[in-house]
Amino acid sequence: MFRLVLAVLIGWIGVVQAAEPVQVGPKIEALLNAPEYKRASWGMLLVDAKTGDTIYEKNPDTFFAPASVTKLFSTAAALSTFGKDFTFETPVFARGRISKTGILNGDLILVASGDPSFGGRNQMDSTELAFENYDHTYANSGLAECKLTKTSPLFALNDLAKQIKESGINEVTGEIIIDDRLFAQTRSSGSGPDALTPISVNDNLIDAVIVPAEKKGEKAKIELHPVSAAFSLDAEVSTAESGSSPQLILTMAGPGQYVLRGSVPAGGKPIVRVIPVDDPTTWARSLFIEALRRAEVRVQAPVARPQVLNLPDNKDYAEFKRVGLFTSANLGEHLKVTLKVSHNLYASALPCLVAAKNRKSTSDDGLRLQRQLLKDLGVDADAMTFGSAAGGSGADFVTPRATIQLLQGLAKRADWKDYRTWLPNLGVDGTLAESVPSNSPAKGNAQAKTGTNVWLDTQNNRPFLRSKSLAGVMTTASGREVYFAVFLNNVTLKGDMSASTVGKTLGRVCEIIHADQ
Repeated sequence: MFRLVLAVLIGWIGVVQAAEPVQVGPKIEALLNAPEYKRASWGMLLVDAKTGDTIYEKNPDTFFAPASVTKLFSTAAALSTFGKDFTFETPVFARGRISKTGILNGDLILVASGDPSFGGRNQMDSTELAFENYDHTYANSGLAECKLTKTSPLFALNDLAKQIKESGINEVTGEIIIDDRLFAQTRSSGSGPDALTPISVNDNLIDAVIVPAEKKGEKAKIELHPVSAAFSLDAEVSTAESGSSPQLILTMAGPGQYVLRGSVPAGGKPIVRVIPVDDPTTWARSLFIEALRRAEVRVQAPVARPQVLNLPDNKDYAEFKRVGLFTSANLGEHLKVTLKVSHNLYASALPCLVAAKNRKSTSDDGLRLQRQLLKDLGVDADAMTFGSAAGGSGADFVTPRATIQLLQGLAKRADWKDYRTWLPNLGVDGTLAESVPSNSPAKGNAQAKTGTNVWLDTQNNRPFLRSKSLAGVMTTASGREVYFAVFLNNVTLKGDMSASTVGKTLGRVCEIIHADQ
């Protein structure tokens, strides 16, 4: 059955109105002392990037839950480990004899490399990975604006299948195997897909796009991405009155069998819902078999069953013929997507990759290695505590000062200018795309990571905002560079208050910083 994930680690900042130039301190204090934040906790630190002087502070050495601002720390550790130009290489080997007629009397083995996107965001005319400001991984969290990228989720598998055909293989009599031993399987932190293994296709999701009909009473159209014989969707979605709210219920009926029921408004925009994949390895194997068959490689192994494991020793691969190799976009592009859309699965994979690089296997191993990597960047190790890399663990806490130390350390790296472009740009893209009006003076002048963590207060039947956070760098109206870290914890959302409306306060902070003379 599907999990109800209440922690939404995405951090959208609401629309705010532009501010006149003001002194930072008094205006910020007025925001912090608003009645709706009476029981909440604030932490804040603003620092001049050039001099290191403190501009404003509020509880700078107190622990706060950072939500997805955690991703600043995990991406920094990965960047320090691999460098921005690192690429993931996913090979396929033939184990067995290949006859003169192209029959492989043996197995094909795809060795998973931990490639987070595995071609699913590759664009035909660009080396940059594609993303939408509202990512499909959050589609089940109530964000109606979620869209799919205009890319093929099967790009890598189709490319590998084509290479295998071109290598001379026409038929495989044995098994199709995914070697997923690079790191131990674990769970992602936060909302979205949570099954995390070294192989990932389409972010381990099946996308269902519901296209409303133009008239009430007609059936909505359902589009699946990707389409596979490995699963089935029993969908009955009607079209209701124009302007009505979507009512959609998605359930699992059995292994690989899903049911979608409900209604959508007539003439409305397409709505995305996603089906999480519980077993990414079996999922990838099924899709790989189908890709091979499309490339006219006959495969005896059936699609809809788990693989038969018979993995070789790692040293044995040197004796096998490599018949395909997929090379990913560089790590910088993956970090960009992770930061821009607050991608929990990608972020959660980072400590696993750091661990594997150091011949270890678990996410916990990677987080322990991350401690030293962050210390090397100048961060006080005692001022941060992390149980995850995405921000969804109850152990995730950091001080505003440690967050500023991280930004200062990153700024000393040769790739700081690149890293800054990977962050959401205020009012322009990612989770900050709609944070300020189009005519705001602050628009485009701050690059920062957002964070939002909302839980259900069951006793009072209302949302509880555990964390709203924002940290990054601002260019003020006078040209001054300012590092800022803003944390707001523990807000009861009453009446019309929502995470988005609380986000207006953080957006207002950005405008105050920008107006600083």
